[in-house]
Amino acid sequence: MVSAPMSEELARLAAAYGVATSYWGQAGNYVEVPTETVEAVLRALGVDPSTPESIGAALEDLRLRVWRRTLPPVFVVREGESPWCWVHLPDGTGAEVHVALEGGAGTVPMEQVDHWVEPQWVDGRLVGEATFRVPGDLPLGWHRIVARTEDGEASSPLVVAPRRLAPAALERGRLWGFMTQAYSMRSARSWGLGDLCDLADLAAWSGYELGAGYVLVNPLHAAAPVPPVSPSPYLPATRRFTDPIYLRIEDVPEFGYLDADERAEVDALAEPVRALSTSAELLDRDSVWAAKRAALEIIRRVPLTPGRRAALDAFRAREGVGLEAFATWCALAEEHGTVWQDWPEGLRDPRSAAVAAEQVRLRDRIDFYAWLQFLVDEQLSWTQTAARSSGMRAGIVHDLAVGVHPEGADAWALQSVLATGVSVGAPPDMYNQMGQNWSQPPWRPDALADAAFVPYRDMLRTILRHAGGIRIDHVLGLFRLYWIPEGMPAYAGTYVTYDHDALVGILTLEAHRAGAFVVGEDLGTVEPWVQEFLLDRGVLGTTVLWFEREDDGAIRWPDRWRPSTLASVTVHDLPPTAGYLAGEHVRIRGELGLLAHSVEEEAADHEREMGEWDRVLRGLGALAEGDTSLEGRIVALHRALGRSPSVLLGVSLPDAVGDRRAQNQPGTDQEYPNWRIPLCDGDGRPVLVEDLPSQPLLRRLVDALGE
Repeated sequence: MVSAPMSEELARLAAAYGVATSYWGQAGNYVEVPTETVEAVLRALGVDPSTPESIGAALEDLRLRVWRRTLPPVFVVREGESPWCWVHLPDGTGAEVHVALEGGAGTVPMEQVDHWVEPQWVDGRLVGEATFRVPGDLPLGWHRIVARTEDGEASSPLVVAPRRLAPAALERGRLWGFMTQAYSMRSARSWGLGDLCDLADLAAWSGYELGAGYVLVNPLHAAAPVPPVSPSPYLPATRRFTDPIYLRIEDVPEFGYLDADERAEVDALAEPVRALSTSAELLDRDSVWAAKRAALEIIRRVPLTPGRRAALDAFRAREGVGLEAFATWCALAEEHGTVWQDWPEGLRDPRSAAVAAEQVRLRDRIDFYAWLQFLVDEQLSWTQTAARSSGMRAGIVHDLAVGVHPEGADAWALQSVLATGVSVGAPPDMYNQMGQNWSQPPWRPDALADAAFVPYRDMLRTILRHAGGIRIDHVLGLFRLYWIPEGMPAYAGTYVTYDHDALVGILTLEAHRAGAFVVGEDLGTVEPWVQEFLLDRGVLGTTVLWFEREDDGAIRWPDRWRPSTLASVTVHDLPPTAGYLAGEHVRIRGELGLLAHSVEEEAADHEREMGEWDRVLRGLGALAEGDTSLEGRIVALHRALGRSPSVLLGVSLPDAVGDRRAQNQPGTDQEYPNWRIPLCDGDGRPVLVEDLPSQPLLRRLVDALGE
């Protein structure tokens, strides 16, 4: 990509907005970002970089933006810290400032600090800056700084986050657990896809019988309510709310009160999709959701008891405008399609009078989708209760996707804090040599801060409500995200920085309140200082056996892995271990044209890697001399995993049954059946939840962790 030279003025503007003009790639290569990329990203941030005059105006507007505020839009501190907070006011006047504690628990005065700052002319008047110290003994929580000045009263959220997250689940030593894609893990009773009852069964069985401490699941975020249903759990319509496709229909309390004819209707809907659960064919979300939605419409005819009605009302009040917006989008999507950018113009703005009128007309459909979220929340609660009751210290660990579908509910409801004209992705790396475009709109750092990070907080609260832990996919996104301008290739993007102190602080506060641990997926182009920062805040990292290498390229032996991580042999973006050992990742990427080198070169590299690992495993005593069997090598790799100091160990459920097929091939959309692979054994036969206790390889892998 040929790029025009970058001016000093443009580079200065990019730096002011946190837009990188260069970065270091995963392989240690220095990358200079094209000028066209930087300009496009700045435009997505609402800045005009076209001329020296517009650049100068943008820099001046950015400087004055702070001075036009009485208080920062939000102030995030760590427990026990006592930093200064500025207050802008007419020069020569005074202010009275205090902290209003969360929940009306009283007020605490803030002491003024003698700190001179030169007054500034702002919009025709001289503005001064007073400095006040945040009290160092405030409790954890969401408080408010309140300032009374000559101009009136202003307030701003004050977030006090834990100094370090210390979840109780990890106080008594390390935990192991299964990692599974919930939709792929079916039972004889599920409707063609794994559901929350299946997840509860896996958790209860592995907790009681095997001593597992958790189950890590894929993101359960909701997809669009009308077909085609997006298969990717990492490209949802919303990250805040849960997909009702995971409901166990028979567990909805009102199901028990259907009359005989209604029960027969539901049974007729269940029969064909339930038969899909024993098929090795690709998962059919459209058929499953069509059947479940029709069944739920029937169940909704049953009147709620007063207690159930009160519980639903309380749920809706707690979730507030976020739930109302999501349910409204679902109702509008039924009539106008899921691409909100193609809706009638008045409906594209969630705050418009046209949308308000539609909320009146579509009240019954909005209520339906709100009710579905109530049911899902209820079943999530039961699932976590089943997990914890089995002796699990953590229970269900949820996964948070990086972003959302550009045409989905969040992209519509939160468009004021999401950037347009760009999408999130990743630069080239060893497994995705052309880079990746995940087609997700990123948070706008400035707009999210102006919103006091409330959309981010509310999303975390909903996910964490029934969780013992949360995995943050691509945790680097709390520090910087790789933005790709529309129409440009994935390798031509650049990084945009975020307020990581605020984002990580809010994350640890909400996790602390939920009693959950946090795992950050910190693979790829993550600098050591980021890992150190997260470790200091009590956020665990991620270790994947195949990726562990020393600086000289040699395999890093397990005893040298980081202790504060979730360690596993494989992840969902690679084939299960049986497939990886056979070089499936090379074959698939070669067939799809995703390799930067020839298939022969990549295959030779893979064979060398497998030879290295065999030597390491024999050196550890994990693999017996002469054992070249596939199962023996899989068990040996898990013995190596068990000898690491990592505080969390994860066993991929596909590994435990000998599956070979990857759930996802990064860098593809329709070229590979991503997220549609049912759980099967090495011969391609479906494995149901009922079959798990009789799987000999599963037992061997669990035993290997403790050897």
